Amino acid sequence: MKVAVIAESFLPHMNGVTNSVLQLLKHLRREGHQAVIVAPATSWAGPAWAAERAPASVEGFEVHALPALPLSGYANVRVAAGTVSRVRRLLERISPDVVHVASPFVLGWRAIQAANQLGLPTVSVYQTEIPAYAQRYGAPWLEQLLWNHVRTMHSASTVNLTPSSYSMNQLVEAGVPRLKMWRRGVDTERFTPARRSGELRRRLAPNGERLIGFVGRLAAEKQVEDLAVLADLPDTRLVIVGSGPLKAQLQELLPDAHFAGFLGGDELGEMVASLDIFVHPGESETFCQTIQEAMACAVPVVAVGRGGPLDLVDNSRTGWLYAPGLLGDLRGHVTDLAYDDAKRQAFASAAWASVQGRTWPALCDELLGHYRSAIAAADARV
Repeated sequence: MKVAVIAESFLPHMNGVTNSVLQLLKHLRREGHQAVIVAPATSWAGPAWAAERAPASVEGFEVHALPALPLSGYANVRVAAGTVSRVRRLLERISPDVVHVASPFVLGWRAIQAANQLGLPTVSVYQTEIPAYAQRYGAPWLEQLLWNHVRTMHSASTVNLTPSSYSMNQLVEAGVPRLKMWRRGVDTERFTPARRSGELRRRLAPNGERLIGFVGRLAAEKQVEDLAVLADLPDTRLVIVGSGPLKAQLQELLPDAHFAGFLGGDELGEMVASLDIFVHPGESETFCQTIQEAMACAVPVVAVGRGGPLDLVDNSRTGWLYAPGLLGDLRGHVTDLAYDDAKRQAFASAAWASVQGRTWPALCDELLGHYRSAIAAADARV
């Protein structure tokens, strides 16, 4: 089949949406399908004028980059320009069998409308709980308006995919129809206990400290500042992996932490595998791929008990969950694992075992099944 992939964010900006799109493209190429990617450029003037450009193709598939503006306060996030008519003309040229809309919001909503005008089936993937960001960014009055927009977009889609039971329940309550579950795979070749590095550990923990790590954007919605409750735990060191607008503020708040910056590929796999405990305090995760990657490295997890982590962390077996806002419990659970080697190893082994079999090829095969269902549903309406 031929797939038009509409990505609300894409290379060179790496995040969960970009990663899942890259895994999909790899699978489509491997299985002999065709694809065209439509995504924001890194410049309003278009890709030719951007200092940091999206690639012209990925996995041999054309990338069509639309001029875009930076999101206020977060320049790496781009908002694509253009009208529904422009996206419709693009889709007419691509002539896909199905339109995959990754984390729709602005560009994705235009694509859903354009696809409906052309009678093309859409598979919209809910990946970002944007309404929850309203509170974090000081605009709580926008939350209901944003949920209305989510409902409007997904109600206009042929099939809607959600990554976790928590997100599924949210969308059901919001009135979103035609929902199916589609979780995420994990690259167990990149994220594996075999990448644990004694050399890296000696550099980061020269006195044998336990390494407590976080991986993600350094932005308000990730609540990295909550990790300050761990900063004074004896014989431990915080490791913060990622970049974002709050980096300088967090470095001031956590002066003894190691800030590794953005890491990708095998370098990220080595860092995650070299941790002793993985922590994730963000309350607005629809899935939380970094938790799954840590578990694949046999690193136990302490995470907030809301959103995607509820499905990923088996409380008291593969890690610990704490209720939102109870930072004393976050500290207590990390303390429990940091100073009990036997318990930490038992949790680590259980975490590793829990993610085996969750491969990207298996999950992408499942996604192709959702495409076929959407195509069949569109055909039935004709």
